[in-house]
Amino acid sequence: MMDFSSLSNDHYVNVNLNTEMALPSSRETILGFFERIQKTYPSMRNFYTRESGDFVLEEDKEQGHYRWVSVEPRRVCTGYVNPPHIDAAFEQHRLVMELIPYMLSVSPLDCEAIDYLMGFDYSYRGNHDALVAEALGVTPGFEGLLAMPGVQPINIEPSITIALDETCRLQARLLVETRTTAAQVRRGEFPEEQISVYFTIRQYGSLPPGTTYEEIIAQLREHSERLLKRQIVDNVLKPLAQAISTK
Repeated sequence: MMDFSSLSNDHYVNVNLNTEMALPSSRETILGFFERIQKTYPSMRNFYTRESGDFVLEEDKEQGHYRWVSVEPRRVCTGYVNPPHIDAAFEQHRLVMELIPYMLSVSPLDCEAIDYLMGFDYSYRGNHDALVAEALGVTPGFEGLLAMPGVQPINIEPSITIALDETCRLQARLLVETRTTAAQVRRGEFPEEQISVYFTIRQYGSLPPGTTYEEIIAQLREHSERLLKRQIVDNVLKPLAQAISTK
């Protein structure tokens, strides 16, 4: 099992299930669902409703690591920020996936898409886009633009999506998100903000007959960790961390 805690300032593991039909929103159903989760994780005591109508249960964020679960009109999300190890996050996600068929009436047919996301945040005070270009490079066709005198990058956010099977229903997406604005570049003043790397394994469509949501997220996790180990850690995460450490 890989240790991701040393690769970035913060890391997190999320599972998002998007449904075809609207999820139940009655008081009894929602409270019953969250109370069952709280029974396993008693420290999840903060329950609230967003203006959008989403329901959220989470731990205190001040401790730097926390669990959270949300129910939206057509999406159930579960996440763990800075888990001590990935198994701890996966146990939480597996519990949520076990509960939703019975407590939220989510059938295996009702899956529009399900995501297993690994996120990594890097705190950096400076031009995020210039750092990404330095650490990860740009395609040869763009190198000439950056080499022009007086040019400064203001939006370099590499993204790629690949199909992992012949049907294209299983996909992997890598996205680097920067937060530097043109105004900051113009002034030469940069607050400390986070560069984020999102690596998502997504499966589209209803589950195969006889398959559970727990089995699906276990498969997505396997794909995620295999590709992270083979490609993402050495070619994306470590170069970003090394570039920041030299500034």
